[in-house]
Amino acid sequence: MPLTPAEREEFLAEPRIAALSVDSGDPNRGPVSVPIWYQYERGGDVWILTGTTSRKAELIAAAGRFTLLVERTEPTVRYVSVEGPVVETAPVTDARHRELVARYLPADKAAAYLEFAERDLGEQVMIRMRPQSWIAADLGSL
Repeated sequence: MPLTPAEREEFLAEPRIAALSVDSGDPNRGPVSVPIWYQYERGGDVWILTGTTSRKAELIAAAGRFTLLVERTEPTVRYVSVEGPVVETAPVTDARHRELVARYLPADKAAAYLEFAERDLGEQVMIRMRPQSWIAADLGSL
């Protein structure tokens, strides 16, 4: 069954690991797809963080858009795929970094992760995407 706009936005707003896909820029290869943390609030844009000079950042800049796919298998198979244009790319602020980490990690793990990220991951960039195309369904008991 297709999800209503409210159901798909609510599902996307849950803290799930997404598969990010972006054009590889190579006519002999398919898109690059990688797992990623993301943030989304109903009715807003989706944003991700990645290294400023990462392959993801370079490919997204070249393509000007990307896709996120989130899914679950219990209690029913449900998925949301959202695609759209990049509307902002900016250095990540400490507040945004903390917000994203808090979405995925318990408070007692977040500080250690943030220290690790600052020390080992290098400069990060926030990339904001405006959802334009949605594919969403709940397959129920199929």
